[in-house]
Amino acid sequence: MEISAKRKVLLGVTGGIAAYKSCLLLRRLVEAGCDTRVVMTRHATHFVGPLTFATLSGHPVAADPFEAYQVNGAEHVDLSVWADQFVVAPATANILAKSATGIADDFLSTLICAYDRPILFAPAMNHRMWANAAIRRACDQLRQDGHMLVEPGAGWLACGETGAGRMAEPESIHEHLDWLWHRSGELAGRRVLISAGPTVEAIDEVRVLSNRSSGRMGFALARAAQRMGAEVQLVAGPVELPTPLGVCRTDVSSATHMAQAVLAEAPRADVVIMCAAVADYAPETLPGKRKKTDGPWELLLHPTVDILRALADLPGRGQRLHGGFALEMEREVEHARDKLRDKDLDFICLNNPRTPGAEFGSTSNQITLLDRDGTVREWPLMDKLELATEILRHAASRLKVRA
Repeated sequence: MEISAKRKVLLGVTGGIAAYKSCLLLRRLVEAGCDTRVVMTRHATHFVGPLTFATLSGHPVAADPFEAYQVNGAEHVDLSVWADQFVVAPATANILAKSATGIADDFLSTLICAYDRPILFAPAMNHRMWANAAIRRACDQLRQDGHMLVEPGAGWLACGETGAGRMAEPESIHEHLDWLWHRSGELAGRRVLISAGPTVEAIDEVRVLSNRSSGRMGFALARAAQRMGAEVQLVAGPVELPTPLGVCRTDVSSATHMAQAVLAEAPRADVVIMCAAVADYAPETLPGKRKKTDGPWELLLHPTVDILRALADLPGRGQRLHGGFALEMEREVEHARDKLRDKDLDFICLNNPRTPGAEFGSTSNQITLLDRDGTVREWPLMDKLELATEILRHAASRLKVRA
C-alpha cells in the first residue's frame, strides 16, 4: 500500500495527447485510496472524454464551460479548499505560462490561482516548446513560487520527433505526490546509509551463488528515510527495483563490492542500516564455463568480509547509529541478541521468512526490534514501507537522545 491516509486529490488535465496517461494516474490514485476529482480544460476533452474520468473517479468532472458543475453548490474556491493535493498532468506550455503569471481565464487556471499550497505540474509538449526560453522562465517562476515539477522524459514524441517533452510516467508522478504527502523533517540534516538486496558470488563466468532476498525492505527504508528529510545513500545488490525518489544509489554485485561501497560511505553517515542479505561464503571463481561433462564438482567456499563487524571498527563509531537485520528461523530472539552484541549494533531487526505474509519477495513484513538498551518493540505484519517508517522513527528518537 503506497498511501496509508485518506486524502483528497485534485487532478487537472489539459489539452495534450498525454491526457490518456492521466487516466492511468487517476486509476493509481483511486486504487491507493485517494478521493480524486478531475478538472479538464475544454481542449482536454478533445483527447479524452469527461465520461472516462468520471467513471474512473466516481465523481462528475468539471470541464469548461463549467456552469453546470457545482461542489456543494459553491464556486471554484470551494474545490481548491477541498483538495489536500493538486496535480496538473499533463501540463501544457499554455497552462505553465498562465500559472506562472497568474492568468485565470478558465476553470482550471482559476483553481490554480485559488489554491494556496504547492501544486505538482507534469509538463508534456514538443521538445522545441520545452526548450523555449519563455517556458523555461515560467518553470523557474513556478519553482520559485513553491510549486514542484516532474521533469518530462526524453524519447519518441507524438509529433514523430524525438527529444525531451514526454510527460513523466504515471508511476513517477504518483511517487512525487506520495513524497509530498508523507514528507517530514524527522531526519532533516542527517545522512543515512542503507544496504539492500542480495549479493552474487561468481562460481565461474556463467554461474553464481546467491540468495532469495528481493531488496524490498531495504528499498522501503531508503524511501522512508528520504521522505523524512534525510540525505540517503543506498548500496544495492542485483535487484530489479526502481530507485526511490531523491535517493543516491550505488549498484554492487558481490559481498566484496558491497563491503567496499558501504565502508567508503559509512564515515560520512549519521545512521547506517545493513538490510542487505550478504553472502557469508564465496567460492574461488574459475575462468570460462565449466562443462557438465567434466564430472562431479566440489566447491571450496571461503568466508566473506563481515561488513557489520568492520563497520564497528571504523573511526567515529560513537557518532554513528548502527542498525542491522537478523533473519532467523529458530531460537530467533536469542540469536538476534547475540548478533546485536557481537556486531556492536545499536539495534537489530529480527524477522522470520516462515511467517505468513513475510515470505521472501513479499510486500509486507513482521519485525521485532531489539535495542542495545534492552528495549524490545514488536510490530505486527504490515506493509514494508510503513514498517520502514517505524524503524526509522526509532532511529530518529535515538539520535535525539544522543544529541
